[in-house]
Amino acid sequence: MKFTLLSTIFLSVFFLSCKDKKESETVLEPIPTYKNKGQELVYNMVEKVGNYQTLLKKKDVVYTYTYLTPDGKIDVSTEKYLFKGELSYGAYNKHERTFPDLEGVIEQGYDGNEYWLKHNGEILTDSVRLKRVAFNRPTNFYWFAMFQKLMDPGLNYEYIGEKTINNKVYEVVKITFQSINDKPTDIYQLYINKETLLVDQFLFTVADFGAMEIPNLMKLEYEEVEGMLIPTKRQYKKSTWNADVNEEPWINVTWTDIKFNNGLTISDFEK
Repeated sequence: MKFTLLSTIFLSVFFLSCKDKKESETVLEPIPTYKNKGQELVYNMVEKVGNYQTLLKKKDVVYTYTYLTPDGKIDVSTEKYLFKGELSYGAYNKHERTFPDLEGVIEQGYDGNEYWLKHNGEILTDSVRLKRVAFNRPTNFYWFAMFQKLMDPGLNYEYIGEKTINNKVYEVVKITFQSINDKPTDIYQLYINKETLLVDQFLFTVADFGAMEIPNLMKLEYEEVEGMLIPTKRQYKKSTWNADVNEEPWINVTWTDIKFNNGLTISDFEK
């Protein structure tokens, strides 16, 4: 009887201790705070498609990138990205737009320190070509991770209002970037589907090429890949700031054979 009583007391203390420990280890997620309604809408959209932490957990991605212009010129590259450090690599088997004067395989890379270019395995040091690489590598990476990166620091969000297009109601949010030395930065205007929370289309400028007054309209179609919603089909062309387009044909971009967690390392991005 004495043993039973002591055992009962011991077990009671043990379970109370475990309970207290478990409760002390419980960490409540902080409630998000937003600058304005525009940022809240973008946050909810990013949570729907998969945020940047989700990308980081997947570590890397390999996919096929196809870019087709209305005149039939095509680029096809195997893209590889390491999300930590935003490293980027592209092997172009077809490059009718990118360095069409070169025949054979073109490789571009960013290893975290420098941009590099190879043609048929030989390193090229042409500064003009390397400038193009310095645009392509971060641009291709950014397009893939764009929605996740729309929660980066240094962005400004402006809620424009609602707009109905083809019987669908959209919440329109304008996004700008903090400028360094008054240098022009890109502008994005998202059309977030009020029902699905997804961006069906968006307007964008290309500040690096001075294309600021006339935006492009990008339309998107999504595919679920390993728990994320990826806009794998894209088409874009010149537009107005009211998202009106003319009868000109679209430029088409597709991402296929998307695979995450391929075991890539920094060495895969070195020249």
